[in-house]
Amino acid sequence: MAVKMIDPDGLPRVGAYHQVSIATGSALVFVAGQVAWDANGETIGAGDLAAQVERCYLNVASALAGAGATFADVAKVTVHVVDWTPDKMPLFLEGVARAAEQLGTTPVPPGTLIGVAALDVPEHLVEVEAVAVVG
Repeated sequence: MAVKMIDPDGLPRVGAYHQVSIATGSALVFVAGQVAWDANGETIGAGDLAAQVERCYLNVASALAGAGATFADVAKVTVHVVDWTPDKMPLFLEGVARAAEQLGTTPVPPGTLIGVAALDVPEHLVEVEAVAVVG
């Protein structure tokens, strides 16, 4: 594994992600922002934040697999959520948990969650991008 996750002393332990990743591999994998589309470009979970988060993480996993990587290789994720407010966190975490159950792993690398006004199409509520290290 090319990425080691740590939570250094002096920083809070946050259950949703680790504070730091240490990458030692030789190849970087940049996954474009993934939205809640299926393979045919149809939106999954219109109006349902948890369903869209789940699909985004599954799409990231598919993109990683195409590059010979898994979530164990992810050094950082960035999440964009439309009209973010802190009360949406339980739905966000539900979606991550549902994806984790399907993937058999908990995707908790360091991450940044950013509230945005809109994404590419009106029915998309969330977009997830990732950077992984392999080799």
